[in-house]
Amino acid sequence: MTEPKRYVRNMRGYGANPPKANWPGGAHVAVSFVVNYEEGGENCVLHGDAASEAFLSEIVGAAPWPAKRHWNMESIYEYGARAGFWRLHRLFTEAGLPVTVYGVADALARSPDQVAAMQEAGWEIASHGLKWIDYRDHEEDAERADLAEAIRLHTEVVGERPKGLYVGRTSVNTVKLAAQEGGFTWISDTYDDDLPYWLDHDGQGRAIDPQLVIPYTLDANDMRFATAQGFNSGDQFFAYLKDAFDTHYAEGEAGRPSMMSIGLHCRLVGRPGRVAALKRFVDYVKSHDNAWVARRIDIAEHWIAKHPYKPHGLRPSRMGRKAFVSRFGSIFEHSPWIAERAFELELGPAHDSADGLHNALARMFRSASEPERLGVLQAHPDLAGKLAQARRLTEESTREQASAGLDALTDDERAAFTELNETYVAKFGFPFIIAVKDNTKASILDAFRHRIANDRDTEFATACKQVERIAYLRLKDILPQ
Repeated sequence: MTEPKRYVRNMRGYGANPPKANWPGGAHVAVSFVVNYEEGGENCVLHGDAASEAFLSEIVGAAPWPAKRHWNMESIYEYGARAGFWRLHRLFTEAGLPVTVYGVADALARSPDQVAAMQEAGWEIASHGLKWIDYRDHEEDAERADLAEAIRLHTEVVGERPKGLYVGRTSVNTVKLAAQEGGFTWISDTYDDDLPYWLDHDGQGRAIDPQLVIPYTLDANDMRFATAQGFNSGDQFFAYLKDAFDTHYAEGEAGRPSMMSIGLHCRLVGRPGRVAALKRFVDYVKSHDNAWVARRIDIAEHWIAKHPYKPHGLRPSRMGRKAFVSRFGSIFEHSPWIAERAFELELGPAHDSADGLHNALARMFRSASEPERLGVLQAHPDLAGKLAQARRLTEESTREQASAGLDALTDDERAAFTELNETYVAKFGFPFIIAVKDNTKASILDAFRHRIANDRDTEFATACKQVERIAYLRLKDILPQ
């Protein structure tokens, strides 16, 4: 039998309850300043590329020049190396703030003075790939070879292997290749969270060894000076960064610390008309006592120490058909067909929680025919009925009825339940169903007496809702919320 399609993207993440970051000193936010050093690694026929660069420069909307040098583009990139870098270097060293550099290996090799300055300042130099080029159409083996060469050249130029990686202009294989390489403490080619997280699949449905991901940003990023509908002035850049920082800080103060990344480029924010805004923001961050400004390797090492990888428990979206039906076939009482149908849905990481899997199972129950749903209702036992007395309930029903004290009734209470059960079934054709975990003996009896006066359509709908509620409570016992 063909296994159904699975949805590999993770739309859930940490969900409503992210882990407490526990940043050093109880900081409300971890701030990561990133300097992208790409100058000398961009597309250029001098570098053996087919055309000139067209991305992230003062020439908004530039197009590649096939087989030609673009003198203006080259000189704009050169400004970043010759002037912009040193302006940023002075800003951060005078402020005493640590920085992570995303260093393109070819660019670093062409800028020994800048590399020496980065090292003297104690900046982390992470890998930004071999060349600052677009990998979206690269064959997987070609991209793998470039990654290996990027690591080799980086190690040769810097003197040590990079511990972090951000390629930027990625293909669908980039994150997978980085994780498979196995030597990176962290990677940042995602934009999907405000906290680090562990990735244990390759984005294409296959398991990998756990890889720490520190998500990056394209919004709190000076690249928007070079894109349509981006920042037109330093004031806009500062206002955006300040708003983002204030939000992170307030959330951290309220008990949900997170991480803010700021992306910088020597040829962009390194211009005099923009760097002043960056300085104002640096000063603003420094004016707050509970902001931890850190390199990405520092954030990674903190996360590894405080939030090491822990293997997940049940993952419905990764289970085979037999195991899935065996484990979840009893969530809806004696109705494994609901799990069988749910298995055929496009399950993904979002369904690996109680809420997520309940949604999938409930969809199959709701879309079933009325006779099928009636069968589910009829599969439920009477409350405190003969099956309970004979100890013939399912494990789930036994625990649930006991939780409300229905296994310890007085003679009068048992007589009341028996009479109500008989009257209810005779009227509606299915037993009275209620999520006993939400109730007490008294509230169950009150609901029993109230609902027995309903018409059949109303009570059928009410019972179906209670069936779904019971299923959800059962899932909560075995899956995370």
